[in-house]
Amino acid sequence: MTPAAATADTRSVATRSAEAATAALVGAALGATAGAVIGVAAPVASVAGLNGLIAGWRGTYRWTSADGVTAFVLDSTWTTTMTAAGIASQVIGVVRSRPGYVHELSHRQNRHVYRRGFQPRQGFAVTLGNVISGAGDVSRARRAKLITDHENVHIWQARWFGPAYPVLYIGWMIGGAVAGGAVWLASKRDESFRRVVESYAYYLNPMERWAYSRDAHWPPTGMVASLGNVKPVARPFETTPSAPH
Repeated sequence: MTPAAATADTRSVATRSAEAATAALVGAALGATAGAVIGVAAPVASVAGLNGLIAGWRGTYRWTSADGVTAFVLDSTWTTTMTAAGIASQVIGVVRSRPGYVHELSHRQNRHVYRRGFQPRQGFAVTLGNVISGAGDVSRARRAKLITDHENVHIWQARWFGPAYPVLYIGWMIGGAVAGGAVWLASKRDESFRRVVESYAYYLNPMERWAYSRDAHWPPTGMVASLGNVKPVARPFETTPSAPH
Protein backbone atom coordinates (compact mmCIF):
# COMPACT_ATOMS: atom_id res chain seq x y z
CA MET A 1 0.00 0.00 0.00
CA THR A 2 1.04 3.58 -0.56
CA PRO A 3 -0.06 6.69 1.29
CA ALA A 4 -3.01 8.62 -0.08
CA ALA A 5 -2.14 11.44 -2.44
CA ALA A 6 -3.77 14.84 -2.73
CA THR A 7 -7.29 14.94 -4.12
CA ALA A 8 -6.31 16.98 -7.19
CA ASP A 9 -3.43 16.97 -9.67
CA THR A 10 -1.41 20.15 -9.12
CA ARG A 11 1.04 19.60 -11.99
CA SER A 12 1.09 22.10 -14.83
CA VAL A 13 -0.33 21.20 -18.24
CA ALA A 14 3.19 21.24 -19.67
CA THR A 15 4.45 18.81 -17.05
CA ARG A 16 1.51 16.48 -17.53
CA SER A 17 1.89 16.60 -21.31
CA ALA A 18 5.61 15.83 -21.12
CA GLU A 19 5.04 12.84 -18.87
CA ALA A 20 2.19 11.58 -21.05
CA ALA A 21 4.27 11.85 -24.25
CA THR A 22 7.30 10.18 -22.68
CA ALA A 23 5.30 7.33 -21.13
CA ALA A 24 3.44 6.79 -24.41
CA LEU A 25 6.65 6.59 -26.45
CA VAL A 26 8.50 4.35 -23.99
CA GLY A 27 5.43 2.16 -23.48
CA ALA A 28 4.93 1.76 -27.22
CA ALA A 29 8.59 0.86 -27.68
CA LEU A 30 8.39 -1.76 -24.93
CA GLY A 31 5.15 -3.13 -26.37
CA ALA A 32 6.54 -3.32 -29.89
CA THR A 33 9.62 -5.18 -28.67
CA ALA A 34 7.57 -7.67 -26.66
CA GLY A 35 4.90 -8.11 -29.32
CA ALA A 36 7.45 -8.74 -32.05
CA VAL A 37 8.39 -12.00 -30.34
CA ILE A 38 4.99 -13.47 -31.27
CA GLY A 39 4.33 -11.38 -34.38
CA VAL A 40 1.90 -8.85 -32.91
CA ALA A 41 4.16 -5.82 -32.47
CA ALA A 42 1.68 -3.21 -33.72
CA PRO A 43 -1.34 -4.19 -31.55
CA VAL A 44 0.74 -4.56 -28.39
CA ALA A 45 2.56 -1.27 -29.07
CA SER A 46 -0.78 0.49 -29.57
CA VAL A 47 -2.19 -0.75 -26.27
CA ALA A 48 1.02 0.01 -24.39
CA GLY A 49 1.32 3.46 -25.94
CA LEU A 50 -2.26 4.40 -25.11
CA ASN A 51 -1.85 3.13 -21.56
CA GLY A 52 1.30 5.22 -21.20
CA LEU A 53 -0.44 8.29 -22.58
CA ILE A 54 -3.35 8.04 -20.14
CA ALA A 55 -1.19 7.10 -17.18
CA GLY A 56 1.36 9.81 -17.89
CA TRP A 57 -1.29 12.49 -18.13
CA ARG A 58 -2.81 11.38 -14.85
CA GLY A 59 0.47 10.75 -13.05
CA THR A 60 -0.44 7.14 -12.35
CA TYR A 61 2.90 5.38 -12.03
CA ARG A 62 5.27 5.97 -9.14
CA TRP A 63 8.44 6.27 -11.18
CA THR A 64 10.68 6.64 -8.13
CA SER A 65 9.86 3.14 -6.83
CA ALA A 66 10.71 -0.34 -8.08
CA ASP A 67 7.00 -1.23 -7.90
CA GLY A 68 6.09 1.67 -10.18
CA VAL A 69 8.67 0.86 -12.84
CA THR A 70 7.82 -2.85 -12.67
CA ALA A 71 4.10 -2.09 -13.01
CA PHE A 72 4.70 0.08 -16.08
CA VAL A 73 6.94 -2.48 -17.79
CA LEU A 74 4.52 -5.36 -17.15
CA ASP A 75 1.48 -3.30 -18.20
CA SER A 76 3.32 -2.44 -21.44
CA THR A 77 4.48 -5.98 -22.27
CA TRP A 78 3.52 -9.21 -20.52
CA THR A 79 0.00 -8.21 -19.49
CA THR A 80 -1.22 -6.04 -22.37
CA THR A 81 -4.27 -8.27 -22.81
CA MET A 82 -5.53 -7.13 -19.42
CA THR A 83 -4.20 -3.60 -19.99
CA ALA A 84 -6.44 -3.42 -23.08
CA ALA A 85 -9.41 -4.58 -20.99
CA GLY A 86 -8.54 -1.86 -18.49
CA ILE A 87 -8.54 0.80 -21.20
CA ALA A 88 -12.02 -0.34 -22.26
CA SER A 89 -13.07 -0.13 -18.61
CA GLN A 90 -11.71 3.41 -18.46
CA VAL A 91 -13.97 4.42 -21.34
CA ILE A 92 -16.97 3.29 -19.31
CA GLY A 93 -15.53 5.06 -16.27
CA VAL A 94 -15.35 8.33 -18.18
CA VAL A 95 -18.88 7.91 -19.55
CA ARG A 96 -20.25 7.12 -16.09
CA SER A 97 -18.35 10.08 -14.74
CA ARG A 98 -20.44 11.07 -11.74
CA PRO A 99 -19.14 10.17 -9.25
CA GLY A 100 -15.92 9.67 -11.19
CA TYR A 101 -12.18 9.21 -10.94
CA VAL A 102 -10.66 8.79 -7.46
CA HIS A 103 -7.46 10.79 -7.74
CA GLU A 104 -6.33 10.20 -4.16
CA LEU A 105 -6.29 6.41 -4.64
CA SER A 106 -4.80 6.55 -8.14
CA HIS A 107 -2.11 9.23 -8.35
CA ARG A 108 1.37 7.61 -8.17
CA GLN A 109 -0.21 4.37 -6.97
CA ASN A 110 0.14 2.41 -10.23
CA ARG A 111 -3.61 2.03 -10.77
CA HIS A 112 -6.76 3.87 -11.86
CA VAL A 113 -9.75 3.92 -9.51
CA TYR A 114 -13.32 4.90 -10.42
CA ARG A 115 -16.23 5.29 -8.02
CA ARG A 116 -18.58 3.92 -10.68
CA GLY A 117 -17.43 2.85 -14.16
CA PHE A 118 -17.83 -0.76 -15.24
CA GLN A 119 -19.82 -2.40 -12.46
CA PRO A 120 -21.88 -5.44 -13.51
CA ARG A 121 -22.97 -6.14 -9.93
CA GLN A 122 -24.12 -3.45 -7.53
CA GLY A 123 -21.89 -3.06 -4.50
CA PHE A 124 -19.02 -5.13 -5.94
CA ALA A 125 -15.82 -3.52 -7.19
CA VAL A 126 -14.41 -4.90 -10.46
CA THR A 127 -10.78 -4.91 -11.56
CA LEU A 128 -9.68 -5.19 -15.17
CA GLY A 129 -5.98 -4.73 -15.81
CA ASN A 130 -4.80 -1.68 -13.88
CA VAL A 131 -8.31 -0.21 -13.58
CA ILE A 132 -10.63 -0.63 -10.57
CA SER A 133 -14.30 0.26 -11.07
CA GLY A 134 -17.16 0.38 -8.60
CA ALA A 135 -15.05 1.72 -5.74
CA GLY A 136 -18.07 3.50 -4.29
CA ASP A 137 -17.75 5.77 -1.28
CA VAL A 138 -14.02 5.58 -0.56
CA SER A 139 -14.38 8.03 2.33
CA ARG A 140 -15.53 4.95 4.26
CA ALA A 141 -12.53 3.13 5.71
CA ARG A 142 -13.85 -0.31 4.78
CA ARG A 143 -14.43 0.73 1.16
CA ALA A 144 -10.97 2.28 0.84
CA LYS A 145 -9.42 -0.89 2.31
CA LEU A 146 -11.28 -2.96 -0.26
CA ILE A 147 -9.48 -1.00 -2.98
CA THR A 148 -5.99 -0.96 -1.46
CA ASP A 149 -5.92 -4.45 0.07
CA HIS A 150 -8.22 -6.53 -2.16
CA GLU A 151 -8.67 -5.08 -5.64
CA ASN A 152 -5.04 -3.99 -5.86
CA VAL A 153 -4.09 -7.64 -5.37
CA HIS A 154 -6.03 -8.48 -8.54
CA ILE A 155 -4.08 -5.82 -10.43
CA TRP A 156 -0.81 -7.48 -9.45
CA GLN A 157 -2.18 -10.95 -10.13
CA ALA A 158 -2.89 -9.84 -13.69
CA ARG A 159 0.60 -8.36 -13.95
CA TRP A 160 2.39 -11.46 -12.71
CA PHE A 161 0.28 -14.06 -14.53
CA GLY A 162 -0.09 -12.02 -17.72
CA PRO A 163 -2.15 -13.67 -20.48
CA ALA A 164 -2.74 -16.71 -18.26
CA TYR A 165 -4.65 -14.64 -15.70
CA PRO A 166 -8.02 -14.34 -17.50
CA VAL A 167 -7.79 -17.98 -18.58
CA LEU A 168 -7.19 -19.15 -15.02
CA TYR A 169 -9.79 -16.85 -13.49
CA ILE A 170 -12.59 -17.47 -16.00
CA GLY A 171 -11.71 -21.16 -16.28
CA TRP A 172 -12.16 -21.58 -12.53
CA MET A 173 -15.46 -19.68 -12.62
CA ILE A 174 -16.86 -22.00 -15.29
CA GLY A 175 -15.59 -25.17 -13.65
CA GLY A 176 -16.60 -23.92 -10.21
CA ALA A 177 -20.12 -23.16 -11.39
CA VAL A 178 -20.49 -26.69 -12.72
CA ALA A 179 -19.06 -28.17 -9.52
CA GLY A 180 -21.28 -25.97 -7.35
CA GLY A 181 -24.36 -27.03 -9.25
CA ALA A 182 -23.44 -30.69 -8.84
CA VAL A 183 -22.79 -30.26 -5.10
CA TRP A 184 -26.12 -28.51 -4.61
CA LEU A 185 -27.97 -31.29 -6.43
CA ALA A 186 -26.16 -33.93 -4.40
CA SER A 187 -26.23 -32.61 -0.87
CA LYS A 188 -26.69 -28.88 -0.30
CA ARG A 189 -30.34 -28.25 -1.01
CA ASP A 190 -30.74 -26.59 2.37
CA GLU A 191 -28.74 -23.68 0.86
CA SER A 192 -29.88 -21.69 -2.16
CA PHE A 193 -28.62 -22.88 -5.54
CA ARG A 194 -27.24 -19.42 -6.33
CA ARG A 195 -25.29 -19.20 -3.08
CA VAL A 196 -23.67 -22.62 -3.46
CA VAL A 197 -22.73 -21.99 -7.10
CA GLU A 198 -21.36 -18.53 -6.24
CA SER A 199 -19.31 -19.99 -3.40
CA TYR A 200 -17.60 -22.48 -5.71
CA ALA A 201 -17.29 -20.26 -8.78
CA TYR A 202 -16.34 -16.98 -7.10
CA TYR A 203 -15.37 -17.18 -3.42
CA LEU A 204 -13.31 -20.39 -3.70
CA ASN A 205 -11.55 -19.11 -6.81
CA PRO A 206 -7.85 -19.10 -5.77
CA MET A 207 -7.44 -15.55 -7.09
CA GLU A 208 -10.32 -14.32 -4.92
CA ARG A 209 -9.29 -16.33 -1.91
CA TRP A 210 -5.82 -14.77 -2.16
CA ALA A 211 -7.30 -11.26 -2.35
CA TYR A 212 -9.82 -11.80 0.47
CA SER A 213 -7.03 -13.21 2.65
CA ARG A 214 -4.82 -10.18 2.02
CA ASP A 215 -7.80 -7.99 2.90
CA ALA A 216 -8.23 -9.80 6.26
CA HIS A 217 -11.74 -10.65 5.09
CA TRP A 218 -11.60 -14.45 4.80
CA PRO A 219 -13.95 -16.24 4.91
CA PRO A 220 -16.26 -13.69 3.26
CA THR A 221 -19.79 -13.35 4.57
CA GLY A 222 -21.38 -14.31 1.26
CA MET A 223 -19.80 -17.76 1.09
CA VAL A 224 -21.47 -20.92 2.34
CA ALA A 225 -19.45 -21.51 5.52
CA SER A 226 -19.40 -25.30 5.33
CA LEU A 227 -17.72 -25.42 1.92
CA GLY A 228 -14.04 -26.12 1.51
CA ASN A 229 -11.13 -25.20 3.73
CA VAL A 230 -11.98 -21.85 5.32
CA LYS A 231 -8.42 -20.94 6.31
CA PRO A 232 -6.87 -17.88 4.61
CA VAL A 233 -4.10 -18.58 2.10
CA ALA A 234 -2.02 -15.46 2.81
CA ARG A 235 -1.33 -13.13 5.70
CA PRO A 236 -3.31 -9.87 5.68
CA PHE A 237 -1.50 -6.70 4.65
CA GLU A 238 -2.30 -5.19 8.01
CA THR A 239 0.08 -7.71 9.59
CA THR A 240 2.67 -7.58 6.80
CA PRO A 241 2.66 -3.94 5.60
CA SER A 242 5.87 -4.25 3.63
CA ALA A 243 4.98 -7.50 1.86
CA PRO A 244 4.68 -7.56 -1.95
CA HIS A 245 1.23 -8.03 -3.46
